[in-house]
Amino acid sequence: MLTLRRGEQLRARLHAVCCRYLTIGKAEPQAAAAPVAESEYSVEPEYPAIRDLTYKARKQQTAAEWHEEIRQLPTVEEKMIKINMPRYYGYKVVDLNDTKVPFNALPLTQHYTRTVLELEEELQPDSSPASKPVGAVDDSQMDLDAIVKVARNDIIEALEYAHDCYKHQLTQLVTPLDAVAGEQQLTQIIVEQINRSALQVLGADFTHLHDVEIDYNPRHEAFWAVGGVDPPNNVIKSKKGREWQKEDANDSVDRLVQYTGEPYLALRHHQQLPPWKSAEESENLTLAMKVPRYKHDARTLGYSTTHQHAVNVPGYWPSTNAANFGLLSFQSRAHLQLRPDSYGQRDQVEALHALAIQSSYAWLLAQANYNGFNTYNELTYPLNTQTVITNGREWSFYEYQLNTLLLHGPHVDANAKVNFCRGTAPQPLYATMSPEGKCVDFNDATLRRLLGVYIKVPSIRRAADELLPYVGGATLRRAADYENGEQREFLERTFKHLASKRPRHLELPEVYMWEKLYKIDNKTRPMEARRRFFERDVNPWRRTLDQHDKEYVPRVVRPGGRKNREGRFKNTYYP
Repeated sequence: MLTLRRGEQLRARLHAVCCRYLTIGKAEPQAAAAPVAESEYSVEPEYPAIRDLTYKARKQQTAAEWHEEIRQLPTVEEKMIKINMPRYYGYKVVDLNDTKVPFNALPLTQHYTRTVLELEEELQPDSSPASKPVGAVDDSQMDLDAIVKVARNDIIEALEYAHDCYKHQLTQLVTPLDAVAGEQQLTQIIVEQINRSALQVLGADFTHLHDVEIDYNPRHEAFWAVGGVDPPNNVIKSKKGREWQKEDANDSVDRLVQYTGEPYLALRHHQQLPPWKSAEESENLTLAMKVPRYKHDARTLGYSTTHQHAVNVPGYWPSTNAANFGLLSFQSRAHLQLRPDSYGQRDQVEALHALAIQSSYAWLLAQANYNGFNTYNELTYPLNTQTVITNGREWSFYEYQLNTLLLHGPHVDANAKVNFCRGTAPQPLYATMSPEGKCVDFNDATLRRLLGVYIKVPSIRRAADELLPYVGGATLRRAADYENGEQREFLERTFKHLASKRPRHLELPEVYMWEKLYKIDNKTRPMEARRRFFERDVNPWRRTLDQHDKEYVPRVVRPGGRKNREGRFKNTYYP
């Protein structure tokens, strides 16, 4: 019976095969041809683009796709989280700050910010807007000399009050302050009192000062990538050991930079300052090639490196109704007291220029980040700010225009845009204070410059589409705009945790010296269980931000009931 059934199956299969071969060559009935659109055909053949499949080209293509993914994200918080996604323990960054400027740091600062420095004494005296001194105002707007006469007594009174207040604070201290801390405390009082007096005197004639938001000791931080730096020896050695990277071993690499600063005072406005350089002047490849290049490691100058997440904070959290444009910031120069006299006066002035460039660039970059731009997505319009560096007696005035953010990879050579900074040498506001507490030799010219930076009117207002071209839209700009409460809370918590720079609850795995000696350099423990990360070919630096255990949801509060196993863990909303 079983043999009969198998024979029937074989005969059926043979019959099907024969029928298939007999029908070959016969015309089959054709269905009615569907109309074909003319756009499906072209006169000349079209072939797909030929892609470069070399290792270097594939790496560049992968990076470009990642940058495009960052640009497509709808909210500011998600863009910042996406930049931090590749590193769970953070990036290795060059630490720039406002408390340390090493010797001969100006070329590195110009290279790392792609900035052209213009000093007032070097400008040609003509009628072009770019050659006007910092703080200059057209006479048609207001007679600045008359304002100086009105404000002079109030500013002098503010200076004298600041010194009296500082002397009183010194009497309350148990331990005396060192030179740097004492200068910072005195300058903080002077800046606050002068700012208060200037706003009172100028507020009646300049209504834009009514809308400024004042930040006291704000947190200014910015993250960006810089190209054109010589590779370290370990990178060269690693590439030479791989057959497909030998030719690229000596190519320049990118350096990640993190700036951290805390100015005395910062003023912000809802509108931005008008640019003082045209688009034609800002986009000049010949001028871009003249920007100083510092190809050596930043540690050769005395900068340090650290590991942390990428952070961009311009002194406030993302908000749709905040004053997003920096008007003026006051920076400290107290750290100059720690510089040896052997550096010379010229390097001290260059240190002020370097501080003004890096602090202005970082503040504008952080503001641009809240408008949807970052170091991998280019600006579509320029940003401007003013910076004042002072110790209470000496004042330096700067203006900065941010035109480009693309400084990494091939953009260091191909990008035709540059940023501009123009400034002045230090100028005294007064000579000294008499024993009676009176201001001696007050300088009206410096006061004129100081009031000039206040009365510069921010007059550019942009539409939402132009202001936020890379942000989701009118209804989705920040994480707070999401309707899903769980998603909104997750993005807000993750963004602020990254910005807090708190260490992870488990430290980065470490290779101990005995392990390097007995396990890595010399294989002397072959019978020991392989439990360590380096024994299991695990690179902790490759751990991504989302590689962690999810938060457990107790049964009592679990959505869907106590037996819902799918809701045991909270959802994550990483971009």
